[in-house]
Amino acid sequence: MMLGRVVHSTDFQRLLATPTRSRSAHFALHYAPWAPGGAALPEVTPLSQKLSTDPEDVPAANVDNHSPRVWLGSVLPKRHARRAVTRNLLRRQIRGALVRHAGQLPGGCFVVRLRAPFPRQDFPSAASRALSQAARDELDALLTGTARRRP
Repeated sequence: MMLGRVVHSTDFQRLLATPTRSRSAHFALHYAPWAPGGAALPEVTPLSQKLSTDPEDVPAANVDNHSPRVWLGSVLPKRHARRAVTRNLLRRQIRGALVRHAGQLPGGCFVVRLRAPFPRQDFPSAASRALSQAARDELDALLTGTARRRP
């Protein structure tokens, strides 16, 4: 499944204004069932109904050009993750978790927000394996609960 990115500040503002869909000790997940820019989700034609090899339906451009059904944005404030190394590690973990769970999630825009810092005494290294595993486990639990609660 193709994963898009939420990049415009207006999309972030609209998503963060929606109620929190789920939360964990350190993260909050916001969701909206639309594409960036407030557009409707692209239609997906089931393969059983239409083949890309049908002569009347072959587009002039690339046949495999699919638009994403899931878009991701992340908000990691410096007040919760002071070091850039930590913020980058968390960004990679967020993107990886969404890629792992994208097949079970409904289409739309997701923003994962860091809402509390990880305690520095438990994770002294900014990019430790322990911090990476803790973030991964928490994000997997957050997205697994969201996937079960489809709209």
